[in-house]
Amino acid sequence: MSCTVLIADDHPLFRQALALALSTAVPEARVIEAGTLASAAKAAAETADLALITLDLKMPGAVGYSGIALLHAERPTVPILVVSGADNANAADEARAFGAVGFLRKDADLPQIEAAIRAALNGSRLRAANDEAEGNAETAAPPAPNPVDRVRGTVAGLTPTQLKVLLAVLEGKLNKQIAYDLGMSEATVKAHMTAIMRKLDVQNRTQAALAARSLGLDLAL
Repeated sequence: MSCTVLIADDHPLFRQALALALSTAVPEARVIEAGTLASAAKAAAETADLALITLDLKMPGAVGYSGIALLHAERPTVPILVVSGADNANAADEARAFGAVGFLRKDADLPQIEAAIRAALNGSRLRAANDEAEGNAETAAPPAPNPVDRVRGTVAGLTPTQLKVLLAVLEGKLNKQIAYDLGMSEATVKAHMTAIMRKLDVQNRTQAALAARSLGLDLAL
């Protein structure tokens, strides 16, 4: 059955390598590419038959795990497979917590990437065989919920527009700037902020930003 896979990475050569792996793993798949988070979000929103997103965390327009959160908000039912060079110890667990089905290092070999692509398309949730393993993947049960996971899930469950507003707040932008950037009125921005604060159970935009930061949305990788 034909389907479309979005490859989101700012390095053209690596996009080509992933496209090669995809053509071997799923020959019938159509590939679309995006080099920025904004273009990836647009493609995700507009592609009706999208079956999988492969995502690099370090893309223009992304901070920390915001790329996962934003694309997951755009298409919550489409699996996201992170293929990234991020080397901090918790990157894989954090990526899955924000909605990714799995995490692979960019130095994984092509057979490992192909296997992960097939598994993600088949609905499997992937994780490294152990915390130190790189590139290996296996099916794993979801971790037991805890308070941090619940708050993280709230952030990941914001609408795409709400998440864009929250990310703009993290950048220190005022409502007027956010309204201009997103093409909406200041009143609409305020309405989104009210909804965000209610969902996060905070009283003001500063507390909302702190909540997002505490969950790694602007974590430097």
